[in-house]
Amino acid sequence: MTTPHRRRLGARVSAVILALTVWVCGSFVSGSSTDEKRISIYSTVANYSLSITDRNGQGYVGLLEILDPLGTVRAKASRDRWKIRYNDVESDFATGKTRVRVHGNDFDLTAPFLLEGNRGLIPLSSLTLLLPRILGGPVTYHEASRRLFVGSVGVRFAAQINKTVPPSLVLNFSSPVNPTVATEPGKLRMTFKREPLVPLDTQNLSFDNKIITSAAYLEENGTAEITVNGSAPLFATFSNDGRTITIAPAPHLATQSPNQGVGSSTASPTESPNPNTSGTRRYFAVIDAAHGGDDRGATLDPQLAEKDVTLAFARRLQQELESRGMAAMLLRNNDTNLSQDQRASETNSIRPAIYICLHAAAEGTGVGLYSALLPSGDETRKTFTPWNRAQASYLAASQSAIKILRTEFDSNHVANHSFSASLKPLNNVTVPAIAVEVAPPQIGVSGFNSAEYQQLISASISMALSEARTNLEAAR
Repeated sequence: MTTPHRRRLGARVSAVILALTVWVCGSFVSGSSTDEKRISIYSTVANYSLSITDRNGQGYVGLLEILDPLGTVRAKASRDRWKIRYNDVESDFATGKTRVRVHGNDFDLTAPFLLEGNRGLIPLSSLTLLLPRILGGPVTYHEASRRLFVGSVGVRFAAQINKTVPPSLVLNFSSPVNPTVATEPGKLRMTFKREPLVPLDTQNLSFDNKIITSAAYLEENGTAEITVNGSAPLFATFSNDGRTITIAPAPHLATQSPNQGVGSSTASPTESPNPNTSGTRRYFAVIDAAHGGDDRGATLDPQLAEKDVTLAFARRLQQELESRGMAAMLLRNNDTNLSQDQRASETNSIRPAIYICLHAAAEGTGVGLYSALLPSGDETRKTFTPWNRAQASYLAASQSAIKILRTEFDSNHVANHSFSASLKPLNNVTVPAIAVEVAPPQIGVSGFNSAEYQQLISASISMALSEARTNLEAAR
């Protein structure tokens, strides 16, 4: 019987033959241009983002699109009138007019109502006038950043600098968050696209610390952003089910002795240090969150991209491995993309005990576990190992790790399947290498955001790798 994982695999192998672009190991995510104006709406029912339409120098948004995720909505358009009913509240609009009747009461919008193709558009500047009358509750609109809060839904945070060696900045959030993270020398930027993050009393914080110097909060175009500045490359780790983010100097700096200053590091801020060099961290596992950047991966649902799911699982897996004493590194910890060859080359230079590539699928259940399927070739005639057969010496160890993983998943009642596939970058990695494709739980794609489900999958993987640790470390 063909499983959903095998059907998905067949499609991927065909894509390799046709386009050579498959499996580039590399809610509330917009695939639109970054120049597109958007409004973000946060409520206890749903968080979502809508496009803004410019008309006559005013920003407009569809009222039906705002209300639809929040309750039962019906709309009816005639030649010059538009009526909409939200739950038990009826509103009546006239094309080109500012006068509106809501639940039997009249008032004026700040700009005329527009009807375009049966789509009712209201000016952004009228949201706080109109929506409380329809929704029957408070609405807060951050006009400059186009962020709308329905009721008391804000996620608050507190910042504390720990003057340890090395120092760290701890951000505690009132609810779990999963921002995209981007780094550059001396700066770490976290962008919150789906969380209703609200600022502290002050939007700029200064710290009495020479390494982590300041932090700033900014809102723009439907997103919130926290930027942390420092005199060294910074690194973010997630804990407490996504409620805590700890920012510290990058790992190769964190391993320096207390008496060694950051300025004495020989690694350039823009370079990745050689992990086998004395004084740097040696990683047991490299975790590769598939896709990233402009490569969104599979669209799991209209508001959830594969690249975000893989990153969330990668961060959780890193925490699980390190809690068991197995140092783990993320190839990407932000919304960027790496080529297949870059992923393999980075892993090969780090020389971990195992490489784990994470994918997500909208179909099927449980997990699919993949090892490389190498092309045939006569190695006796070659003086070097071909790039597409680099995994050859480690394939047995990879398959052995998958057997242990299957046993662990079985014990946790997680459906699992194993396959061999000629897929990059598995074939190009010179350490034991596996790919794990996670399907959603029984509740559907929304379950990818469940902390319990992420914990179940990540804990199962880390427990299995803990058992396989001795053999994997002997293989490198």
